Amino acid sequence: MLLDNLLDGRTAIVTGAAGRLGSEFSRALCLAGADVVLADTDLEGARKLEQSLSGIGSARAHRLDISDPASVRDLAEAVPDPDVLVNNAFFNPSIGQKEETKRLETFPLALWKEVIDVNLTGTFLCSQAIGGLMANNSGGSIINISSIYGMVGADQRIYGDSGLNSQPSYAATKGAILNMTRYMAAYWRGKNVRVNTLTLGGVLDRSYMRDEFIKNYSEKTILGRMADRTEYNGAVLFLASDASSYMTGSNLVIDGGWTAW
Repeated sequence: MLLDNLLDGRTAIVTGAAGRLGSEFSRALCLAGADVVLADTDLEGARKLEQSLSGIGSARAHRLDISDPASVRDLAEAVPDPDVLVNNAFFNPSIGQKEETKRLETFPLALWKEVIDVNLTGTFLCSQAIGGLMANNSGGSIINISSIYGMVGADQRIYGDSGLNSQPSYAATKGAILNMTRYMAAYWRGKNVRVNTLTLGGVLDRSYMRDEFIKNYSEKTILGRMADRTEYNGAVLFLASDASSYMTGSNLVIDGGWTAW
């Protein structure tokens, strides 16, 4: 790999590490030489990922509920010298939800609060604890994962009756992350703590996406397709490493051209 040894000697935390993108981010960071902490509520999944990465680098599973302050404190105690934090964990109740969740007028308040607790409060808690450690040590890089739906409104027409309809709580939290990133970057000025947002477009997953949705989504991108799950790894490595040493408070958008027209 071209970026081998890019992160030698550095410790990287990935939240939601056992998930579809989290596992890819973790693998890329591991290949680049980082000691990767695989943080997830799904400890069994994180341990399986740890085992799969054992032959290519250093990785260790850690159970983390990002919405629980005590769990976040445990993470900070277990990783006292972090260099990279990828705030990837999120909750999006799009799949398998009841009819009431598909409409703004009937979206349940309890579910709204649950999404905010994970996506926004969880990102805040992890940044607060781990960023604080970075500020007191030699600095570091925080990467907050957002979505195109934090920048633009969801085009409800592409979903049809697929049940994948994007939710208001997801848009609200992903949009808030953009300015929370700017706030934190400004707050930790002079501490060598860089904070950036990585905004992603849709990732192809035929295990639950219908052909109609994939076609509709793809037609709205300039590149004419959805992303492969590996296509964001380079951006994560860029933001995690000294390759982005003059970048903070920024939003790196990688979406196949979705927001460009």
